[in-house]
Amino acid sequence: MKKCFVLLLISIFPLISWSNPLNGLLERIDKGASKKFVLEVVKNGGQDYFELDQRGKRVLIRGNNYISVAVGLNWYLKYHAGIHLSWNGMKAQLPDVLPPVKKKEHHETDLKLRYDFNYCTFSYSMAFWDWKRWEQEIDWMALHGINLPLAAVGEECVWHNLLQKLGYTKDEINRFIAGPAFLAWWEMNNLEGWGGPNPDSWYTQQEVLQKKILNRMHEYGIKSVLPGYSGMMPHDAKEKLGLNVADAKLWNGYKRPTFLQPTDARFDEIASLYYKEQEALFGKADYYSMDPFHEAEGIDKVDLDAAGKAIMKAMKKVNPKAVWVVQGWMENPREGMIKNLKSSDLLILDLFSECRPMWGMKPSLWYREKGYGQHDWLFCMLENFGAKIGLHGRMDQLLDNFYETKTHPLAKHIKGIGLTMEGIDNNPVMFELMTELPWRPEKFTKGEWLKDYLFARYGKRNDTVEKAWTILSGSIYNCPRTNNQQGTHESVFCARPSQNVLQVSSWSKLENYYDPASTWEAARLMLNIASQFRNNNNFEYDLVDIVRQAIADRAKVVYNRAIADFKSFDKENFTKDSQSFLDLLLLQDKLLGTRKEFRVGHWIQQARSLGNTPEEKDLYEWNARVQITTWGNRTSADQGGLRDYAHKEWNGILKDFYYKRWVAYWKTLSDVLDGKPVVTLDYYSMEEPWTKETRPYSAEPEGDCIDTAAQVFAKAMASGNR
Repeated sequence: MKKCFVLLLISIFPLISWSNPLNGLLERIDKGASKKFVLEVVKNGGQDYFELDQRGKRVLIRGNNYISVAVGLNWYLKYHAGIHLSWNGMKAQLPDVLPPVKKKEHHETDLKLRYDFNYCTFSYSMAFWDWKRWEQEIDWMALHGINLPLAAVGEECVWHNLLQKLGYTKDEINRFIAGPAFLAWWEMNNLEGWGGPNPDSWYTQQEVLQKKILNRMHEYGIKSVLPGYSGMMPHDAKEKLGLNVADAKLWNGYKRPTFLQPTDARFDEIASLYYKEQEALFGKADYYSMDPFHEAEGIDKVDLDAAGKAIMKAMKKVNPKAVWVVQGWMENPREGMIKNLKSSDLLILDLFSECRPMWGMKPSLWYREKGYGQHDWLFCMLENFGAKIGLHGRMDQLLDNFYETKTHPLAKHIKGIGLTMEGIDNNPVMFELMTELPWRPEKFTKGEWLKDYLFARYGKRNDTVEKAWTILSGSIYNCPRTNNQQGTHESVFCARPSQNVLQVSSWSKLENYYDPASTWEAARLMLNIASQFRNNNNFEYDLVDIVRQAIADRAKVVYNRAIADFKSFDKENFTKDSQSFLDLLLLQDKLLGTRKEFRVGHWIQQARSLGNTPEEKDLYEWNARVQITTWGNRTSADQGGLRDYAHKEWNGILKDFYYKRWVAYWKTLSDVLDGKPVVTLDYYSMEEPWTKETRPYSAEPEGDCIDTAAQVFAKAMASGNR
């Protein structure tokens, strides 16, 4: 009888998890790790909190929900055990006997919402992720307190079904939905079809993947943010469906989807159909993300107030408790769209709070005099654009801006923080700092925090390491408040060559805010003690990244010297310096080959692995190659300015793509010095062939990274001098 009762319960409640899901997280970190901890969820109905304590020989971690407990676990591993789990390594070998918690530790926060992801992240970093990689990311999110991530995987599946119901043919749907590496800009209403058409198998596997993602998030108690409906329609919706639409201007050369006017009689019908198809695939949500008019011009004929109300009404019809999540970026959210919406119905992501806060703080390039009015918002860190490689951060400004929200009258509706980077797998120090802020109520200095971070990162304390990172934190990781550049100081290696290279991508707004000698000195110090950290994964990753930055900075000096040689008609020194530049580029390629994170083969193999046929594999590889080089066709690359926006200072592409551009360019200048006519290079014609290749690149690292870094650094020092 008892057995039958248990079976009955299982049949009635098949989704109940009878064990703590964090035990699975611990087992993925280190087999057997779950037996070394006691994890307790004790709800308090108030603030999020976690406590570290000891119960016999086991470490006790207590919190008000699974995510709070996970944050406590991460805090213990970092600051008690010297173990840092990061994008470059989510596994660790825990000691047989864990360091005991000698004194009970309590942390809490009233910032209950911790958001993750930019739409761009799903293309620049996640375009070709499988479930194994997503599982690692969800574990990372839990450990870092994320409880409100954007969940955009499979959004194209919803639209595929919606458009079928509206009468669009398979070919028409394929011309509308973008390819895997460009779905983010399609979802943000920027373009149609580029990168496609997607095979049927793409939709099938993405639907399965999203369901796994949402299920794991649900197990952890994470609230997913699903994309909602804001009026996007194919550009021919007026002709095909007779809809009243507002056409936006081109986006960097691409035809944009059209916008269904909120006053159209069919707006509610189409929105309802969208949510019906989404619910059938992925269920309902308490939060929906919508960004109408993203980077849009030509919407002057749209009734913004009506648009905001129509979008909100359609969402509330699905779930009366739902909240609309919108990005605070440039003109968005437009005041006319949100001014008459109720408070607590809207959650605004202040997307670039560490640099250009819009929430009301002065001074700021995008300052809004009254902030976001009655609406809730999140303090977000953008940090990275285009998933570009490079050390970068605003440590002082991040701390100053965040802690000013504690007392600023316009910040009273702040509800939490957000990570809104365009790309991940970079600058772990900045993301670690950001995710700890909610749990640190009192302002602190970067210097005192950095010492403990380095212990967590490398597992032991070292004066030389601290000295190196103190240099970095005062230079390249301390971009000043007056500098509004978007992300890293880009590597000259990756630029289309010219006589005046300051930046690589079109919108960088770069300024020389740090002395390049600082990264060189930091690299030298790290190399001096590298033998003490051999086989330390975090140290070796950071060492390669810091030496990479030093070489890129040295290359800029050599580049400037070569250009000066050319302008002064010094053929002998021009020949030496231009060759030194090329030598540095090849040394960089060799260095980056020692870590899979810095190999183009890792990116391309991820793409090819998702294909089921040779044709699918080639399509996904083409997507992967185009995105990180020309980005688009000739028009969007050259006239639209998208070329090299997502450039990658990676092994393989340095030698086979960037090197060839620079060899051709230096030759044109050398020819001029020899009295030959000036030749203008057509870079796109040089670049496009690489995007169409399928020559394999290995994802496996080659060589010992510490030995190679030392050799490359020594040769770079010699190459950069004359």
